[in-house]
Amino acid sequence: MGMGTPPLAGLPPELRAPLAHLAPGPLAHLAPGPLAHLAPGPLEPLQLLIPACLAVLYAVRVRALARQGRSAPAWRQWCFYGGLVLIVGTLLSPVGHISDELLLAHMAEHLLIADLGALLLVLGLTGPILAPALRVRALDRLRVLTHPAVALPLWTVDLYVWHLPVLYQAALRHPGIHALEHALFIACGVNMWMPLFGPLPKPAWFGNLARLGYIIGVRLIGAVLGNVFVWAGGVFYPFYRAGEAFWHVSAAGDQVTAGAIMMVEGSIVTICLFGWLFLRSAREGEERQELLDLATAHGVPLTEARAARAVAAGAGSELRRRIEAAP
Repeated sequence: MGMGTPPLAGLPPELRAPLAHLAPGPLAHLAPGPLAHLAPGPLEPLQLLIPACLAVLYAVRVRALARQGRSAPAWRQWCFYGGLVLIVGTLLSPVGHISDELLLAHMAEHLLIADLGALLLVLGLTGPILAPALRVRALDRLRVLTHPAVALPLWTVDLYVWHLPVLYQAALRHPGIHALEHALFIACGVNMWMPLFGPLPKPAWFGNLARLGYIIGVRLIGAVLGNVFVWAGGVFYPFYRAGEAFWHVSAAGDQVTAGAIMMVEGSIVTICLFGWLFLRSAREGEERQELLDLATAHGVPLTEARAARAVAAGAGSELRRRIEAAP
């Protein structure tokens, strides 16, 4: 495509006609040159405003806790800000720009913001950071959504419903729906990770074995959708025809690659989560035994079940102090 070539000139006639009403159109940004597609595209205001507000609120709360001597660990702060940067950076990056032209780019965008970005946000949260929000009755009632038996089905429904062709392509055509799609993907992603990494209390049954099942469930749900894209006989989203023609990618190849990206990312994250769960289990076992030995040395009655509950809830240090302070 030359420097002065109209942006749709390289498309077959049967594709130019249905795209004519879209001027300046999904490919209009490609003129005046072959590298113009690397420029960031327009970003719906809410997708930038909400992360900015979250960053300010988080910074204010962290500073207030630091003045009280309860500063959040630096690594958690880095995780939260990193999650916001990853989300906004992805939306502004060439990946976010090309996501309107190729399904594989759109899939990568969604995984970065709603899977990895959401995970980093959750890792940045602590009980004291969330405390002001939980004092608002309406928000406190929403904590029921973070129950594992609720969070996983909610995330599943959101994931599958938005990938229905009618909704998925509506989001591509309408910025407002697109912003809503992203907001729900991120919100449900955060909620899905909360039972594993969030600071809110977990059910007594949600131990390491249940966490393992939860992780497997999350990845199987994602893998099923990825396999649908890989092995489906037809093309789900004809909206991408123009972009696929420009990038010389077949519609089937674009869809298969998108499914493969989803499965590969899920596999990598799953392996990392398995490693985390193994280390957590080993650390908890060691901490539990230390508490039992300490209780025995101080003559304090302590059952293994109570020690396990304290360690699983992150209250091992508090229980240690009580044992050491016992007469």
